[in-house]
Amino acid sequence: MPAELTILGILALFAASLWIPYIVGVNTAPKGSISPDAPDGFVRPPDPGFQREWVHRAYRAHLNLLEQSVPFAILVLLVDRVDGFTALTLWTSMAFLLLRVAHAVGYITGTAGFPARPLIFTAGWVCCILMGFAFFAA
Repeated sequence: MPAELTILGILALFAASLWIPYIVGVNTAPKGSISPDAPDGFVRPPDPGFQREWVHRAYRAHLNLLEQSVPFAILVLLVDRVDGFTALTLWTSMAFLLLRVAHAVGYITGTAGFPARPLIFTAGWVCCILMGFAFFAA
């Protein structure tokens, strides 16, 4: 199996698991802190404005991961379909995975603020563009 597909599998598992910090944060919130309209704390979905900062960041990190991972995954699968894997696609896949992990960790912990987080996100977009180039070049 090509390394790019292995990396894509790891990325998919990461995306499938990144909801966990958010759910842990929502379910460990002090009573009444999720929404003033829900005395029992059960709101679907909880109002992000009433969540602790890291919980809101975990929610956004998951959304950001999905925003970039879906197009990237489609491009990797298209490159696989046309048998176009090269050194460029391998390094792009590795970089994309590392960037997405760094983005999520930095976002949730609050350690990657401006300009680091937008630069990491933009670098992920560049990885999508490079994978698209590999598809059209194949």
